[in-house]
This record gives sequence, C-alpha cells and structure tokens, in this order.
Amino acid sequence: MKPERFVPLLREARASAILRTDSRAAAAAAMEAAVRGGFKVVEFTLTIPGAFDLIEEFARRPDLVVGAGTVLTEEEARTAVRRGARFLVSPVMDPKVIAAATALGVASIPGCHTPTEMLAAHRAGAPLQKLFPAPGTGPAYVRACLGPLPFLRLVPTQGVDAGNARDWIDAGAWAVGFTHALFDATDIKAERFDRIEDRARTLLAAVR
Repeated sequence: MKPERFVPLLREARASAILRTDSRAAAAAAMEAAVRGGFKVVEFTLTIPGAFDLIEEFARRPDLVVGAGTVLTEEEARTAVRRGARFLVSPVMDPKVIAAATALGVASIPGCHTPTEMLAAHRAGAPLQKLFPAPGTGPAYVRACLGPLPFLRLVPTQGVDAGNARDWIDAGAWAVGFTHALFDATDIKAERFDRIEDRARTLLAAVR
C-alpha cells in the first residue's frame, strides 16, 4: 500500500490499535478482539515474540491494514514489509528507517517530540509524524505545533484514551493510536479479551 493511499485511509479510520505484549498467543487473541470491536488499522510492535509471524497472519485479511511498530533498523523495515506490513512506526526519528520505508513503498511514522524533529521527519520523507512521548499539555501541544507547521500530520500514540481522544482530533491530530487504553495488560494476562473488544467499540466511538 503506497503512502498516498495509506495516509487518507488512516485519516478516515481516525485511529489505530497498537499492541505491545510479551506473549505471542495472547497478542493474537488480543488483536483479534480489537478487530471484532471495529479496528481496521492495526500495529504489532516488533518487541512481541513472533511479531513478524503475527504481521503475516493478520496481513492476509483483506479487511485489515497491518503495520509494524518499534522499527529501529533498515533490516527490520525490509523484513516487516516482506511479511506484509503496510506502514512502519518507530519511537524515534531515524532518517535511515524513513528512507528504507520510502524505498519499500510504504508509509513511515517516526517518533517525534519537538517541532524540530517533526519538521526533520517531514523533510526526510515521512508522510506522518508520531507524537511520542506525548507532552503533558496534550492536545494543546498539537494545536501549538500545527499553528506554524500546518502541513504536518501528527499522530499521538501515548496518553490517548476515551476521555480525550476527540480533543486530540479536534486539536488537529491526523489520527490517534490507542495502546494501553485499549490493550490493558491485566486483561491480556487474564485472557479477558471480551473487555478489549468492548473498549475497542468505546474508543472508536470517541473519535467519531
């Protein structure tokens, strides 16, 4: 999926499901619950055991757009795309990973915290910029950054929950990523996947 197709698709979806856990089996079940709850854009971080296998498994489904998170090297980028990832997310702004994503024909979403990093990521070719870590000022920070830099497409992924998700969108965020607000670690460990499904519906309703 080319970036020019993925970027508006994420805008329409408004949100992605971002999973980080230490169990491959639990990861599959937890993400399946999020999908049942309505998520169409999903991300498996590469810190999950067997993450590439999970990406390949879920990428076979035509109703989903699957990405890889915590991509830190060019080799990880190449492997993720080969296994089915259609977008690559990083916690940092690494021009080499951005260039690799561009060469592979997929969107990169590098982690940025300051306006300088955001602009550098944009100029390096990243069509979206992940706001990470999110500042304490929250949505107001997005609004402040977009004032002089309105061409940026910021995607907050930390501290976004049902209570403030709409505030992030209204402040100008291109979309948001749900992590802990969706995938509660206690529920994953206890295999209470029905709760994840319920939260998925609640969170998606909050951004729409």
